[in-house]
Amino acid sequence: MSDKELSLEEILAAGQDEQSAVSSDYQSGFAAVIGRPNVGKSTIMNEMLGQKLSITSPKPQTTRHRIHGIHTTDSHQIIFVDTPGMHLGGQKSINTYMNRTANSAFADVDVVLFVVEAGRWTKEDQAVAKKLQHLELPVIVLVNKVDKFKDKQELFPFIQQLSEEVKMDALIPVSAYKKIGLSDIEAEVLKYLPKQPPIFADDYITDRSTRFLAAEIIREKLMRTLGEEVPYGSTVEIERFEFDEEEGRWLINALILVERAGQKQIVIGKKGELIKKMGTQARKDLIHLLDARVHLELWVKVKENWSDDARALASLGYDDNHSR
Repeated sequence: MSDKELSLEEILAAGQDEQSAVSSDYQSGFAAVIGRPNVGKSTIMNEMLGQKLSITSPKPQTTRHRIHGIHTTDSHQIIFVDTPGMHLGGQKSINTYMNRTANSAFADVDVVLFVVEAGRWTKEDQAVAKKLQHLELPVIVLVNKVDKFKDKQELFPFIQQLSEEVKMDALIPVSAYKKIGLSDIEAEVLKYLPKQPPIFADDYITDRSTRFLAAEIIREKLMRTLGEEVPYGSTVEIERFEFDEEEGRWLINALILVERAGQKQIVIGKKGELIKKMGTQARKDLIHLLDARVHLELWVKVKENWSDDARALASLGYDDNHSR
């Protein structure tokens, strides 16, 4: 992870020296984490990595981009591909982008982790299952949030339904919240990873830049703090991201874009209380991410219909040019 996005070629070059000393039994490969919105995909990946990489919130469609989380040990490297939730409806350009990004996760991966919510099967789950029928890839179904059921026997009818609905190679009950079943996921994924040297250098946790992660941290605070409507009409653009050697701190200026003037007032809050609260929360996470002091400034700007403007989306980083 660095201040800038790296091409795959640059990342591979960074790991070439390490690969020569790797055992011939070493395994590495990609595991796509898919499912409908709000089933816990990002939380599962964060727990597998042992650190927070993808942002989370109780609201659906929190994840908007494809993010690679890299889990490296002495014997294997699993690259988890976290994706936006596959969803029905939503005709804006950003919805099209998110669904396209989610679908692209199937390309060149070794195994698929299909996350569903224990006891709940929706039309969106059904749509994802239908896509899996045509894939020549191993599928591991992760039944998340099993901690909601005190009597696990109550899950049997649901699991039976899953076996009829989904073409799968394995099923694992998990709870990202309670950290149940995580080691089982890793063991099952390794059954399908090829023997090959690590794809990324062992000090990489993601192929995304710290600048990108900083914007995501701020957007998470928007998702968690604001009501139902505003977060979906907002995004974050980092305008300044630099380290001041003299002061020994990061200087970060971020622009919160909303689609309507009324949303701007909501984000700012009465006497600026809400934006101050979000800034304080984001700064704490940024200090943890950057391991240094942080000076964060937030502004809010109206950019009408940015979420339905393909050109505006591309300029804000919502494009297909970020490859692994």
